[in-house]
Order: sequence, then C-alpha cells, then structure tokens
Amino acid sequence: MDHERILSLPFFDAHHRSMSTEFSRWVDVELGGYTNLEDKVGEKTKDLVRKMGRAGWLRYCVPAAFGGAFDRLDSRSICIQREILTHAFALSDASLSMQGIGSAGISLFGRPDTQAAYLPKVLSGEYVGALALTESQSGSDVANTQATARREGSDYIIEGTKAWISNAGIADYYITIVRTGEAPGAKGLSAFVVDADNPGLKVEEITDIMAPHPVGSLRFTNCRVSADRMLGQPGDGFKLAMATLDIFRPTAAAAALGLARRALDEALTWIQQRKMFGQALAKFQNTQMRVADMAVDIDATALLVYRAAWIKDCGADHPTRSASMAKLFASEAAGRVVDTALQLFGATGVKHGMTIERLYREARVMRIYEGASEIQRLIIGGNVIEQSIKEDGAFNKPGHDKP
Repeated sequence: MDHERILSLPFFDAHHRSMSTEFSRWVDVELGGYTNLEDKVGEKTKDLVRKMGRAGWLRYCVPAAFGGAFDRLDSRSICIQREILTHAFALSDASLSMQGIGSAGISLFGRPDTQAAYLPKVLSGEYVGALALTESQSGSDVANTQATARREGSDYIIEGTKAWISNAGIADYYITIVRTGEAPGAKGLSAFVVDADNPGLKVEEITDIMAPHPVGSLRFTNCRVSADRMLGQPGDGFKLAMATLDIFRPTAAAAALGLARRALDEALTWIQQRKMFGQALAKFQNTQMRVADMAVDIDATALLVYRAAWIKDCGADHPTRSASMAKLFASEAAGRVVDTALQLFGATGVKHGMTIERLYREARVMRIYEGASEIQRLIIGGNVIEQSIKEDGAFNKPGHDKP
C-alpha cells in the first residue's frame, strides 16, 4: 500500500490529503538539490529550517494562536510530513521534527509571554529549537536526571550536563529538564527555557554519529535563568517530556516508514536493472519473496503509524500504547526492509555514497532515538497487563493460574 493509498483510508481528513500532495511537490522541487549530506550538517540543518519556515511548512509545529495550522498540534499532519521528508533524506526530517519537539513544551506548558516570545520565531524558522532531556546516565531512565536547578531569589541556577542533544550548537534555545527536588524521582523534575547565549551554558562537544545529524553535549555552570522561564509548575518536567513524546512518537514511526519506502523503491529499481544468469534479478522467486516481506512490513507499519496518530488527534483510548507500538514496529521493520534491500544490491550496496548504504545507517539509529525499542516493549507490556487487570481482573478469574 503506497503513500497515496494509505491517505485514502478514513484516518485522514481532506486537508491531510491536500497538504500531502502540496508538500510532496515542494520537497521534490526545493530539496532535490541537497547533496553531500554528511558535510556541514549543522549549517545544512539551519538552512533547511529557514527554508521550511519561509515556505510556511513549520506551521504544523506550533498552535494556531501563534500562526500555526491547528489549535493544537496535529500528529497526523506531522506524520505525513516526516514520512515524505525521510523518503527524501533523513536530515530534512530531523530539521522539521526538532522544531516541533523543541517547542512542544512551550506550546503545552509555556506562559503566554513565553509562547509569544518563542513560537512565532519557531514558525518562521528564525529560531532553531532543541530539547535538552538526555544525560549520559539517564537516557531512557528520565527519572534518574542528575542536572539540578536551585532557587535563588527570582532566579534558578542550573548545574549539570546533558548528552546526545539534537541541534546542540545550532539551537537558539534549549527546553531543559532538570531536578528541582519537589519529590523523589520523576516528580522532582522541572523544565526551563534556556537561551543558547546564556553565559552559563556551554556546548561542550559536537558528536559525529553514523547517520549525520547535529548532536552534542551541553554543560550548565552557574547558569542563571529567571523563574518565569519555567514551563508549567515546579515538578512538571517529566509530564512535559512525556506529553512531547506522546505527540512525536507516532511521527518518529512515520519517519521510519518513509525511510523503509525509499529502501523498497531503490530495491525495485535495482532488481529490474541488475542481470544475473541471463535474466533480471526481479525474475527470481527468492527476490520476489524478499520483496513480499518488505511490502508486508511497510503496509503493517503504515497502518500502525496512522492509527496511532489518529488516536492521538481524536482522543481515543490508549494513545501512549498505540504510539509505542507504532514506534517499536516501524523502527524494527525499517531495519529489516533496509537490510533486505541492501542484500539485494550485493557488494554495490555497501559502497559509501550509495543511497542504500546511507539508508542502512539512518535506519539503525531509529531503534534508539525517541525511545529505544526495549523501552517501547516495557511501555506496551506494562500497559497491556495493567489494562487487563483493570478491565476484568484477569489474574484473579477462575481458570487463570496465579503466580
């Protein structure tokens, strides 16, 4: 089921379909000239953000009150955009998605004056956003955050480090999650907007990773921020982080879907051109079975992705579980699809500079970022068990062995 056929399903409204057509055309025309994607990654990211801002495509990253397309963020629209962008190249997807991930906390929890100061500039592409959540010892374990903020008069003083931060070094501000200590664990975290030019904030390292993307580490030393830069109330930091991920996990799955589609497209072109033993590679039954497996993975991914986005947008049950299912399956399926496609290319596929080789590296990181596959399994399994007990006390009914 290709992208256009998916859009014919009742998960979507008319404006989703028209936006998809218009956006696809824009990407083909405006982003087709990007080459050498592994050089000057930060500079290219800023250029992509500005370009999308000027064209109005970042309006899906902010609410309507500040120039956005909808009153609240629409997961289906962002999914469509991310699928299309990743089909082109993953850096364009990251450039758009981080505008949403790096501003959602302001949209959802910010004071009116904070929203007015930042969101219009996110919309225009003037500001590049970032979310400083991860630490070297607390990636998936957000409740173990060690960076702190202490109250000092009308300010807070932030101390500590953040690692693996997307847009480090090019962001204009960072939504930063730190421990303020209202309670143990996750309930003692708060969120602040910290401007990149704050003298207490230093970009400590830019990290070169296998799929080119601006990533680095931050250090906060006596970093003074006004108390009115807090997002929400003291102790709302974990809630803010999870609310952001609930919106963007289905869209991360959509990015994996776009990448898998591109891998299949590359493979289909190759197997019809490549001759072996007197016939096209596409004529072999083994090739056809591999293509079948890729197509099934892609269709299943698309249905999970857009179901999760529809559930989030329409307020149906279990949005977190659905989002985690989509993220888990999509990222794992993208890995399978790209691996199969590369195998069909043979030695040509591992040559640096080949599209399929780039896709292989881009697919691998998808099983880690925005919630690793292991974390998605914990979320899904825990949610299914909890819901079963809540609905019918399954473990206490006759016929069910007790542990």
